[in-house]
Amino acid sequence: MTKIIHNLESINEKINEAKKRAQVTQDVKIIAVTKQVSIERTSEAIEAGLIHLGENRPEGLLTKKGEFNNQAKWHYIGSLQTRKVKQVINEIDYLHSLDRLSLAEEINKRAINPVNCFIQANVSGEESKHGLSTEEVIPFIKSLQQYDKIRIIGLMTMAPNTDDETVIRKVFRDLKNLQQEVVKLNLPFAPCEELSMGMSNDFEIAVEEGATFVRIGTALVG
Repeated sequence: MTKIIHNLESINEKINEAKKRAQVTQDVKIIAVTKQVSIERTSEAIEAGLIHLGENRPEGLLTKKGEFNNQAKWHYIGSLQTRKVKQVINEIDYLHSLDRLSLAEEINKRAINPVNCFIQANVSGEESKHGLSTEEVIPFIKSLQQYDKIRIIGLMTMAPNTDDETVIRKVFRDLKNLQQEVVKLNLPFAPCEELSMGMSNDFEIAVEEGATFVRIGTALVG
């Protein structure tokens, strides 16, 4: 049994246990974060049954997509520079980092088909993190109505790098509450049913708080 298969079994078990603890039933998709991971390792991930792969640089994305193409769903999980939109926007299935109008405008100009986008929210308020403040998210989403190539499928955030579970849980819970506010708006271009939150060190808490996508690198593919 390969290391990735072993890791995946362990992670799936932890996800199921987290769902039981919190008595939640949402489907949770695992994004294997393959940034800085070799082609061989990425191939092993796909062979293990991982179909959602996450990259954070155009070069890494395009190299791996050239190798594996339709064997995976491609997630762009890093901050995307406006000038690099044309390189990647028609090569991905999901963008996890929409956080400014200039980026939305460029996506709308370059995309051939509507793009599944997560709004990146900086719930923790850390200066080192990208994303909109909690208060900015809903006004920003409303401003996107005119862009027919943008579909807001959910919200994304990253918790602070801390061992304090209470702090981590509050960030994820606040994002869930914000997502539910967006859903109530009933905007056709922003169904906002998904939550992208949780990484190798905190995905179990994220699942308990409603995550539908978890982005796992180190604990899964090394």
